[in-house]
Amino acid sequence: MSLGAAAAVQAADVPQPTGVVSLTASADLEVAKDLMSVTLTTSRDGTDANVVQVALKQALDAALAEAKKAAKPGQVDVRTGNFSLYPRYGNKGQISGWQGTAELLLEGKDMPALGQLVGRITTLTIGRVSFGLSREAREKNESDVSARAIAAYKAKAAEIAKQFGYSGYVIREVNVQANEQQGNPIPMMRVQAMAKSAEDSSLPVEAGKAQVIVTVTGTVQLTK
Repeated sequence: MSLGAAAAVQAADVPQPTGVVSLTASADLEVAKDLMSVTLTTSRDGTDANVVQVALKQALDAALAEAKKAAKPGQVDVRTGNFSLYPRYGNKGQISGWQGTAELLLEGKDMPALGQLVGRITTLTIGRVSFGLSREAREKNESDVSARAIAAYKAKAAEIAKQFGYSGYVIREVNVQANEQQGNPIPMMRVQAMAKSAEDSSLPVEAGKAQVIVTVTGTVQLTK
């Protein structure tokens, strides 16, 4: 008998474990979003690439200068985004002009300050607004929800062991997975309406809530 065949026979003789149960338990928590992100954008077009580029730079520089006045690490963070310039072609395939876009990205926990800053920037318009959880808030709440999910998993394992006539259980393998459900994003039409209302005042802020979910999956060995 070959070594491979002998190993297969030996493996077949090993009794398969009994009293093994697969379990899943989860816990969730609704949390107020504490992080706001705003993308401000503008576009320019013309027949001269240099003229378009200069116009974009002027608009971005003016917005950046205003934004830096309010910048505070973690509360109001400012950084430039996409800056692009590309040709526009006519019917015969020749370059008929140039078009470009520039972005400024604002993010932070101080939502009122961010809303007021957006209202003061006049050279760019709102392209996108989103809300979420900061890393600190996510980690804190994930820790609390994980404890609840693990407790639920252990309680379920103990109850199932009891129902099957066992005295307890031993965990064989377990996986703990956390995720954040953001909910529906703000539609573009809503963002445009918010932008119009912010022309002479600060941007209205409506952060909403996110759901932190932790799921525990694995198997347990029931014991006598």
